[in-house]
Amino acid sequence: MRRNASISLLAVGHACVDVYQGAVAALIPFFVAERHYGYAVASGIVLAASLLSSVAQPAFGALTDRWAMPWLLPVSTLLGGVGIALSGLSGSYGLTLAFVAVSGVGVAAYHPESARLARLASRGSHSAMSWFSLGGNVGFALAPVMVSLVIGHGSLRWTPLLVLPALVGASLCVPVLRMLGRRQPGSAGTSAPTGGDDVASFVRLSLAVVCRSVVFTGLSTFISLYAQQRMGGSATAGTAALFLLFLGGAAGSVLGGALAGRYDRVRVCHWSYLLSVAAVAGVVYVPGPAMFLFVALTSAGLYVPFSLQVTLGQDYLPSRIGTASGVTLGLTVSVGGLVSPVLGHLADITTLRTALTPLMALPALSALLFGTLPEPASPRPRPAVPTREAA
Repeated sequence: MRRNASISLLAVGHACVDVYQGAVAALIPFFVAERHYGYAVASGIVLAASLLSSVAQPAFGALTDRWAMPWLLPVSTLLGGVGIALSGLSGSYGLTLAFVAVSGVGVAAYHPESARLARLASRGSHSAMSWFSLGGNVGFALAPVMVSLVIGHGSLRWTPLLVLPALVGASLCVPVLRMLGRRQPGSAGTSAPTGGDDVASFVRLSLAVVCRSVVFTGLSTFISLYAQQRMGGSATAGTAALFLLFLGGAAGSVLGGALAGRYDRVRVCHWSYLLSVAAVAGVVYVPGPAMFLFVALTSAGLYVPFSLQVTLGQDYLPSRIGTASGVTLGLTVSVGGLVSPVLGHLADITTLRTALTPLMALPALSALLFGTLPEPASPRPRPAVPTREAA
């Protein structure tokens, strides 16, 4: 019961943080409409959220490998929310980039330590880790709905209201840190690393996740605008497409944890990426409302491997759990934002369809990389020592 409560609270806190990653993409159509940004300029906002985050993720991961830093969870949650809350207040493009970058640093600081604590709370369970990842996916999915409700009938000056999830998430950190604080590293129920680090496999895994990141970030940046174009300029269609792209990840994460219980993680990820190739092609080229079905399939296909990649990275680098978590859960997710301005520039000089077409090849590259990976032996939980509290 204590483990379930910890994972549940961590999952909700994860949602309260990742809603700000999703909010960046959800804000793009409003910046385009209200400030008349071009595709390349608007995608620079996604770049700002990703650039500092990409640098900060491995740094925070290395720090959490040396020292436990549970205080990072509430602090980083608040930082992520405050940055987005301030992003719409100034008409200055430079200040907007700065505030979004601050939010990106907050998100970067959150993930390595939260993944370490989730690993401790889950005791090596793939299913429990998938529920932790599900929280982040739900946050992504709720972001366009939240942004649309707050800003859709007003203006960007209403962005301060977007700080509310951060306040909720920071308050939820207190009970979970108290529960996990009672269990010291190496105590009953924690997982002991087995074997040495497999750096070569970890590098190949990271490259596969980078390819996935480029696809997902590229779609999340432009799918709303693309759906509006395909559906006669309907803003509702754009919000619905982005919501489906994020919501499908929730189903994908849970499905990934269930499949990992029957098949090995590497095989599940390999086949999921192969199926994603066809799904992305459907998003770009299938006409009419059927596009929304392929958006949901793409999201599920890209998210089935999500939590599995985190535990694979931790098993490939058992002596550096924080670094592995920072890379697989954070760095490789934010790297996709670095490519967004390239896609935006291509869309400016051609069309959005032309810019999105290369994304079809990247899930195939991820599948090829997973075809070269071994399935590591997961750490086995130590036998629990009966205690009065456990009884």
